[in-house]
Amino acid sequence: MKNNILFAVAIAAATTLGFTSCNKSAPKMDDKTEPAEQKAPSNKIAYVEVDSIMTQYQFCKEYTKILNLKGTNIQKTLASRQQQLQGAAANFQQKVQQNAYTREQAEAIQAGLQKQSGDLQALNQRLSNEFQAETDKYNKALHDSIQHYLAYFNKDHKFGLIFAKQGDNLLYADKAYDITAEVVAGLNKAYKSKLNTKK
Repeated sequence: MKNNILFAVAIAAATTLGFTSCNKSAPKMDDKTEPAEQKAPSNKIAYVEVDSIMTQYQFCKEYTKILNLKGTNIQKTLASRQQQLQGAAANFQQKVQQNAYTREQAEAIQAGLQKQSGDLQALNQRLSNEFQAETDKYNKALHDSIQHYLAYFNKDHKFGLIFAKQGDNLLYADKAYDITAEVVAGLNKAYKSKLNTKK
């Protein structure tokens, strides 16, 4: 489950960075700006290492811990219920072989065990849905925080494009275009300031 969390989060971050650019000046349908007045897009480009955001951005570190803890608790809850059900089923089977039940009693207990199995499946589905909703909420918050920060960051830097570099998705990128450290530092500074204002 931990790998699934990190993968989902990394995909969200890569999507955010991949589509982030200096797009504030893009004309809207209702704008009546003459073509001659439009500013040419910047030729400056940069990239950010997604893995560094995932491991160094305090927001990611904190929420990854939260999601991992929630996932571990779900697994423990389901494993405990499954163990109880298996124990009850094994006990029932043993007593059936010993002729400890009448036919009616055995049918009633078996129906009860089937109901418990159905309840366990429903619980598994409910907890999985809750976990997915929590992960989606986190990914959206991560996406928004990166986009908002890069929009602010780019007011001064004027990049035309900011790429997300993850694994080998960029075949070659000169380190001169790497703005990861500056972006991560800015994200962490912005995130800490938000925490301080809440206090």
